Amino acid sequence: MNVNKSAAEILGNPDYPAMCFGGFRELTRDSVPSVADLKEDLNILSAMGVKILRTYNTTGDEQVANLLQAIREKKNEDADFEMYVMLGAWMACDIVDDTAVHNQGNLKWIKSEIDEAIRLTNEYPDIVKIIAVGNEAMVHWQGYHVAPNVILRWVNLLQELKKEGKLPADIWITSSDNFASWGGGDPIYHKRNLEKLINAVDFIAMHTYPFHDTHYNPQFWLRPNIDSLSATEKSELAIQRSVDYAMAQYESVRNYVSGLGYENKPIHITETGWSSQTNDWYGSKGSRAADEYKQKLYYEGVVKSCEEQSMTCFYFEIFDESWKDDKNPKGSENHFGLINLKGQAKYALWDLVDKGVFEGITRGGNPITKTFNGEINELLKAVHPPRTLELSEN
Repeated sequence: MNVNKSAAEILGNPDYPAMCFGGFRELTRDSVPSVADLKEDLNILSAMGVKILRTYNTTGDEQVANLLQAIREKKNEDADFEMYVMLGAWMACDIVDDTAVHNQGNLKWIKSEIDEAIRLTNEYPDIVKIIAVGNEAMVHWQGYHVAPNVILRWVNLLQELKKEGKLPADIWITSSDNFASWGGGDPIYHKRNLEKLINAVDFIAMHTYPFHDTHYNPQFWLRPNIDSLSATEKSELAIQRSVDYAMAQYESVRNYVSGLGYENKPIHITETGWSSQTNDWYGSKGSRAADEYKQKLYYEGVVKSCEEQSMTCFYFEIFDESWKDDKNPKGSENHFGLINLKGQAKYALWDLVDKGVFEGITRGGNPITKTFNGEINELLKAVHPPRTLELSEN
């Protein structure tokens, strides 16, 4: 008999690791992964022990509908197969330019996203356990951002449907957004409607990206050069600072939420990750953050720290997706995955390859092998020590 747990049972539970999921394998989202493709991806994820996936939108393409069908088919084929979904409904303002009115959402678009989220949740109540209203939809550096009142309207609607029995009683409702949007950063976000939203959601779903801040806010990253240390030793110290930085952002949200009187409101990190390759600000001429060695250290470090705080970490992401920066194949946005588009496991997962976890499993017909042909010395040649205070001043 299939297991069917609630959001309250799986979030914060170390036996239920989570991943952000996108299965697109081509340069465009017009090429939607099939149910067969997605079942292949589910085999990989299940072999890793992953049991919760986060998605981002419900309309515009069939990926999410195909994913839910693929999970249903896997559950029918194997009573022990267990996979749950945090279903995202995309939120945005009407116009993404200087004339945008950010306290108004694109009503037609948003309603279609919410309507489909409701339909899919009721069709797959044993799989969809969380609905997230928006992805980084409130943070001001997004051109399409909306004010908290827009998110609040739809969160309240979903909560009311739950009370009326028109959604499963154990579904949790939230909005997945940057730590600053949840009050952990600039006081400009500290609005009455944000307080109302914090009250309305079942948990705070926050994002933290030390990787990006190695360029945008590098104080934690830059340190005096220590000539006696190797490139890997310098990287290890820098990544520990990065994990500490992520946890400090969590604490900033925790302090703000607690200060409003919501000490018991759960918080989970629903997006954080580290790119393994770049030709932009995070490469050899920039912060020197992107490589597989640092990615492995961050992946292991942030997941461990979240477990210590009894939080779920939805790591971003399981697979590389080349559509994100389709004109620049080496751009960092294309390389956040732990498995590349050739079906090669990056350094973070080499141990699982050695253990035979992926034996007999393929992606796109390719067996899951190691990057760099498993040659650690070749991998280490791509590791640059993080930029230092001295270098940054030159």
